[in-house]
Amino acid sequence: MDLNILGLLLYCIPALVTGGIAFLFFKEHIENENNRREFLIKKDLQKDSLPMRLQAYERLSLYLERIKPSKLLVRVIPTSSNKEDYESLLIANIEQEFDHNLAQQIYVTDSCWSISSTAKNATIQMIRKATLSDKVDSADKLREVILTEMMDKRAPSDAALSFIKEEVSEIW
Repeated sequence: MDLNILGLLLYCIPALVTGGIAFLFFKEHIENENNRREFLIKKDLQKDSLPMRLQAYERLSLYLERIKPSKLLVRVIPTSSNKEDYESLLIANIEQEFDHNLAQQIYVTDSCWSISSTAKNATIQMIRKATLSDKVDSADKLREVILTEMMDKRAPSDAALSFIKEEVSEIW
């Protein structure tokens, strides 16, 4: 009886070792195939999504350029001499530009979108602060004060544009 069990073990042990090695080999092979498939799918998706992402960064750059106070004030002309009306017109223009580009947040990173939103809010705050100044009594004076202030410091959208350029350079 002991001989039968010993003989059986002599046949079973090599079979179990061979089966275990085959199992590990096929498991590794299947994992490699799955990884290869995932890589090919990601590669195809990236090939399609990269142009869309770059276009989103391009649109955000254009948006940030358009809300720069120096360019905004040239493009948006006051309709009356009332400084509050002009402030509202400028802010409405910035908000409209922002709303027009809301979908771009899908294609850019959260930090990029956050910086772009911060640039918008900082620009609006700068306009509101200039309107509250005692020196400002008309829409033309408001334009003058904002432009003068821009000579001394960078526009809020400049920092966001620098961030976008840096982020796009990392894509390449």
